[in-house]
Amino acid sequence: MDTNYFSEARSTLKTVRDCFRFAVSRFNGADLFFGHGSASASDEAAYLILHTLHLPLDQIEPFMDARLTQSELIEILELVQKRVDQRIPIAYLTNQALLGDFSFFVDERVIVPRSFIAELLRERLAPWIAEAEEIGSVLDMCTGSGCLAILAAHAFPNARVDAVDLSPDALDVAQYNVSDYELEERIELIESNLFNNLQGRRYDLIISNPPYVDAPSVAALPQEYLHEPELALGSGEDGLDATRKILAHAAEHLTENGILIVEIGHNRDALEAAYPNLPFTWLDVNAGDEYVFMLHRNDLL
Repeated sequence: MDTNYFSEARSTLKTVRDCFRFAVSRFNGADLFFGHGSASASDEAAYLILHTLHLPLDQIEPFMDARLTQSELIEILELVQKRVDQRIPIAYLTNQALLGDFSFFVDERVIVPRSFIAELLRERLAPWIAEAEEIGSVLDMCTGSGCLAILAAHAFPNARVDAVDLSPDALDVAQYNVSDYELEERIELIESNLFNNLQGRRYDLIISNPPYVDAPSVAALPQEYLHEPELALGSGEDGLDATRKILAHAAEHLTENGILIVEIGHNRDALEAAYPNLPFTWLDVNAGDEYVFMLHRNDLL
């Protein structure tokens, strides 16, 4: 941000409405990319202001004409400046990511949570799982911040959940979130390169949001994504390296009637071409039916 903008804003902006307008203008002027929880400059500006002021995140209108203290104004403007100058995803600036009604601590050790699987877990994977109480074991592969493991623990109240990640840094963040939700007795965090350290463990349900961005797309990612761990984004030339390994070994770790659910981004065509004999079931999410697949254990044998 031009320092003149910032200096002038400190001396002239007075209300939440002033700050909201200013932030939207700066975000639009900087041509930021919104792909980490917000859909537009106005959504992101509202969230940043409300979070900073410790106000309800869905109610900016009642506070629009509230006057800001000087310290509140400076704090908001500093975050706006970082967002514009450094193109840091908003979740890293606030150390918060939202998935539905759940809030998670995040920083640059983990990818910003944004999985379509979260939508499916809110419905307890109905109708594919008839009785949520009968699920006794869940594996969240590539857990990152632990968000899907925590959602799974809430969706399936009788399940123990293993949350696996290759990155010890990511598992540190996951531990914070697991503790925050008081789920230490039900969620076990495991450092492992996919299934390598899971010998003998079997699950009624395996969910995974693995790295799936193909090499050309990695090279073209907006600057915001460069703040995320590279390990959590790219997965080989076609984006399917991690998914191939999951498909190769999942059956060994599923119970007799177990199911596998994996998110693969925009790779449906490539995946179906690579595995023409696998009967993928593509699950409906708000973006369509080409991002998350399901397979039963018998499909994988």
